[in-house]
Parts: sequence; C-alpha cells; structure tokens
Amino acid sequence: MGSSLVIAKDDPRAGDVQALIRSHLQFANEQTPPEDVHALDLNGLLNPTVTVFSARRRRELVAIGAVQKLDETRAELKSMHTAEGAREQGVGRAMLEALIAVARRQRYRQVSLETGTMDAFTPARSLYLSAGFVPCGPFGDYRPSPNSMFMTLTLE
Repeated sequence: MGSSLVIAKDDPRAGDVQALIRSHLQFANEQTPPEDVHALDLNGLLNPTVTVFSARRRRELVAIGAVQKLDETRAELKSMHTAEGAREQGVGRAMLEALIAVARRQRYRQVSLETGTMDAFTPARSLYLSAGFVPCGPFGDYRPSPNSMFMTLTLE
C-alpha cells in the first residue's frame, strides 16, 4: 500500500465521489432485494450525522467510506466501497482501519455495520471479521432479514 494512499474527509457532492457512490448503489441494487438495500444515496450521505471519507492514490479516487453517529457511544460504518480496479490491494482494509480510528477519536465505544449475506458480499464479510467485528443482532432502525448480516466491534 505504501504512503501513496491518502484517506481524508471528502465532499460526497464531488464529481468522482458521486460516481463511486453510484457504483456502490448499483452494486447494492444488483445483489440485494430492494427492501434490503441499505446503502446511502447522496442525500443520505449529506445527513449531518454522516462523515464521508475518500481514499485517493495519486489523487485518483479508489475508495469511499463513511461513519454515521447513532448516539453518543455508537457509530455505524456506511458506504464502504472500493473501485473495481483497486480491489485486492489492501485499499478496503486501509479504509476500514481509518474509519475505526475516526470512531475511536470520536470516543465511540462501539461501531457496527450491516452488509449483505449474498456471495458477492463474501469479501466484505471476511474483511470485517478479520478486523475483529463479530456478528450481532439488528441495531438502530434495522430489522432482521435473511439478506442482512449485522456486525459490531467494541472499541477500547
């Protein structure tokens, strides 16, 4: 990965960020029944409780991710998506580690996420498990679904 990857807050209205958001939404909608697509669109990412981050390599956008405040002690990871050409290069792991670090700095005690149960989400589930996330029940406004896997990480 090296030092060439820069992860920082970004504006979801930026053109390249919007394009990757569209890719993320397209992927979610192709893999998941409509009632279980929980990916945020641009309006959702503009919510004041959401902070969007980008990963750029030599200024090229290679991934996005977001942290959403649920309450004073809990946050949710949202919109994790790596550009197709940057997959299997450690970009997703770097973004995940950066988002967890943000959650720690914000003094959240727990960070949770929802991801799909379909085969297309296997790499994401493996990444989250390898980072210490454990399966949990639905949180926030989520409802139980065979199409959703809920995971959480307790922060120290």
